[in-house]
Amino acid sequence: MALKELLMFVTLLFLLLRAATANHRHENVIDRCWRGQPNWATDRQRLAMCSVGFVGKMRQNRGHGVTAYTVTDPSDDPVRPRPGTLRYGATVLPGKVWITFRPGSMHIRLAQPLFVKSFTAIDGRGADVHVAGGAGIVLYEVSNVVIHGLHVHGIRAQPPGRVVRPGGAVQNMDVGDGDAIRLLSSSKVWIDHNTLSRCEDGLLDVTLGSTDVTVSNNWFHDHDKVMLLGHDDQHVADRRMRVTVAFNRFGPNVNQRMPRIRHGYAHVVNNFYDGWREYAIGGSMGPTVKSQGNLFIASTAESANVTRRMPVGHAAGKDWHWHSSGDSFENGAVFKQTGSKVRPNYNKHQAFPAVSASEVRSLTKDAGALRCSARAAC
Repeated sequence: MALKELLMFVTLLFLLLRAATANHRHENVIDRCWRGQPNWATDRQRLAMCSVGFVGKMRQNRGHGVTAYTVTDPSDDPVRPRPGTLRYGATVLPGKVWITFRPGSMHIRLAQPLFVKSFTAIDGRGADVHVAGGAGIVLYEVSNVVIHGLHVHGIRAQPPGRVVRPGGAVQNMDVGDGDAIRLLSSSKVWIDHNTLSRCEDGLLDVTLGSTDVTVSNNWFHDHDKVMLLGHDDQHVADRRMRVTVAFNRFGPNVNQRMPRIRHGYAHVVNNFYDGWREYAIGGSMGPTVKSQGNLFIASTAESANVTRRMPVGHAAGKDWHWHSSGDSFENGAVFKQTGSKVRPNYNKHQAFPAVSASEVRSLTKDAGALRCSARAAC
């Protein structure tokens, strides 16, 4: 190779490496773990080791004994699910299951809520999957569940009906509540890179003693009551609830509950708040909040308050621990701090670095369901 050609090759290699490094810097810690891998589609279970926050690592969702299952049929029979449908893989198929979808676009209208069993990963990467227009997704008394890469929108309460539950029992369902994704008495759940909007009730509920949950890289938009953490004021079991809310984008056109917390602890870190009408972070019954490195952009001067303590009053929440650390505030946004800073006390499998709020726009620019090709890095 001539000297001139060698110099051109070295220069090109340097530019490519610099571009790759720059892209690497602008990805958050979760995405850096897997998105740059050109073989992600043949090594999907790598994702299970990329989770952070209170969910820890999803080791139980990978390795030997995991059944690979592909959804090829968008239809839904809530009582006798057919092989090839989402309900068959998520509810009926025994053991540990990693669910993927055939390439292309798929719209699934659930006739009744989809009850996801333990040790299940629903992985929408490489497809354009919409769960829309029907019932939502329910996690009831389960653990070790991953929901990644779905569009969930237009969920509505369905009429009473029968539905199969994990283990094969069929039960009668009352009228549903219209939530996109609902956790009840569940633990070790990771909700990552989903796009959620325009549902009848909430977009994400974590209730009835659910804990050790990470909500990351999601895009929540065009909705009123976005995220509820904690069942009701009387449900004291939610005192043990621990939820990490990281790298998400909230907005545009959102109103409240990003999140709304009862009793438990929420680490809200490196999220992008693109406006709100009533409030961004609210709570009741003495929850603890560490807000860290978020970007809050108020919609108007009339809705500038980031926080709301309920019931609203002069002394409401004066002893609660709501602390802001390194947050950035634009358009007049204001965070009312009370109490002292309470650390999440992550272990080594949960801990991750929070970055400066100045980087949040770039860290959350790909929030929501990704468009991935199986032939390239995602």
